[in-house]
Amino acid sequence: MPNHALPATPSHRLRWLAPCLVALLAAGCASVSTAPTAAPEHAAALAQLEQGQAREAAQRLEALASAAKGSQRYALLADAAFAWHDAGDDARARSLAAQVDARRTGGASRARLALLQAELALAAQQPGGVQAALAGSDPAVLPAPQQARWYLAQARGLESGGDIVGAAAARARADAGLQGSGRDENRREIERLLSSLDDATLSSRAAALPAGDPLYNFAGRALVRRGLPLPRPFDRGEGWDFSQRAPAAADGYRPPRKLAVLLPLSGQLATASGPVRDGLLAGYYAERRERPPITFYDTTGTPTGAVAAYAQAVADGNDFVVGPLSREEVGAVFAQPDARVSSLALNRGNVAPPPGHLAFSLAPEDDGIAAADYLLAREHRNVLVIGGSDENGRRAVDAFRERLGERGGRVTGVVSVGEQPGDVSAQLVQAAAAGADSVFLAVRGSQARALVPQLAMAGFASRTRVATSQLVSGTGKAEEDVVLDGIVFPGEAWQARGVAGLPPYSQVSELLPTARGGAARLFAFGHDAWLISAFLERLVTRNDGELAGATGSLRLDGFGGVVRQPQWSIFSGGVPVPLAAGGR
Repeated sequence: MPNHALPATPSHRLRWLAPCLVALLAAGCASVSTAPTAAPEHAAALAQLEQGQAREAAQRLEALASAAKGSQRYALLADAAFAWHDAGDDARARSLAAQVDARRTGGASRARLALLQAELALAAQQPGGVQAALAGSDPAVLPAPQQARWYLAQARGLESGGDIVGAAAARARADAGLQGSGRDENRREIERLLSSLDDATLSSRAAALPAGDPLYNFAGRALVRRGLPLPRPFDRGEGWDFSQRAPAAADGYRPPRKLAVLLPLSGQLATASGPVRDGLLAGYYAERRERPPITFYDTTGTPTGAVAAYAQAVADGNDFVVGPLSREEVGAVFAQPDARVSSLALNRGNVAPPPGHLAFSLAPEDDGIAAADYLLAREHRNVLVIGGSDENGRRAVDAFRERLGERGGRVTGVVSVGEQPGDVSAQLVQAAAAGADSVFLAVRGSQARALVPQLAMAGFASRTRVATSQLVSGTGKAEEDVVLDGIVFPGEAWQARGVAGLPPYSQVSELLPTARGGAARLFAFGHDAWLISAFLERLVTRNDGELAGATGSLRLDGFGGVVRQPQWSIFSGGVPVPLAAGGR
């Protein structure tokens, strides 16, 4: 390799060059930030701050600053000001911050000073000052919790300036440093921000995000919930490993080697588990290709039983687990520190699915979200809500209101009804006068039959009426149910139009009691649990990973959730029939 040596410099030129360099360096030290390594005492005080001892840390840092000089003094003052802010003494924080020369403060101390000034601006209701406060500081040098606060402050400043996507991106970067309720609240805020974007903007901005961008999975989830295509697969992260499975078939069929199913085969939930078990086995035996051995484990319907069943399934060498069924059981399994075998839980838990785990449910919240999206897609933004007083009705209404509000809709009134609705006509007339252009019904069929005539009298007969899947509960006699004609509700694809791999609903329901009436929904749910298990890699790794399931069209949301686009149905002649694509 040739050696490109520098030319020799004449000694007489060095004589005048050296003083010039000294002068330049001396002038530069007033404006160039430095980041000296913190002394042990400084580091110990910062450790106190991170441990939640803000006042003690503030006092210690301020005392150290009084004996320090130059840039080290400014760094200590900046950190002391931040600590006083965390201790709740903003007056002292402002006093110390005013003594800091930010140009001579670098690294984490400069970033903490910027964060302090940004949070003080927000506390003073001056979000416009946030961006100026944060300019020139690097959040990457901060501990994770402070880094998250830096991004959250940035997000609020960006949103105040109208940069919705920028605010969502900043919140997405904060996500990794948050835990518990703070993380849940931040994710709801990201959903709110993205929900305000129209379909075209959301799609184009998602497509422009680079691989690995923390906002992509959030944007992708918003697209999936609207039934829109993904520009590329979700960023998978950790937890998914399909290397032990046999090679995938052309259609993506790649089942586990050994499948465990956790269900409450005894106890109070045993009745509910029967249709799920039979639906899963129907899908399993309908598959003619090689299938994995399958073992059922009894959870007894309790969190302790579910954890024990999962542990036994792992010990027995199963490489995928379906179940458990109840919310409490799911939460218990997801909370295990060593849930190393991937699973498809059959409900939502009280904690998010760990990496490599999924949650699939027929929860009332899903109906509420689906109904809100259905109305918004048809430009209905002012909605009268009628909900039952039971838990399912309340949960569906809460989810509907949150979803509608996130996307710019408005609830014009809420009417709560009991088992016998009674006369609510005055409330309906009031809602009509408030500008309601549609109705959301979270009630059973028997309640709806009493409400429909009152809705007609209040002028809602010709307006769009959408219900939850509860609507079919207590129906079945066309001569009575004809009053429900025109009401749209989310149903199951299997009952409405049939599903590949399953005999027609009418045929199966004649043979199996667990596929009749209200149990049919759980039967379809069990079938789809098998389908997801067998085609999981296709769902996880492909941007077009979608399954035509018995409960509807199935996709993943990038955060361990299975998103179900239901088959919309409508009552016609007192009988539920599939709603044509693009129907009202």
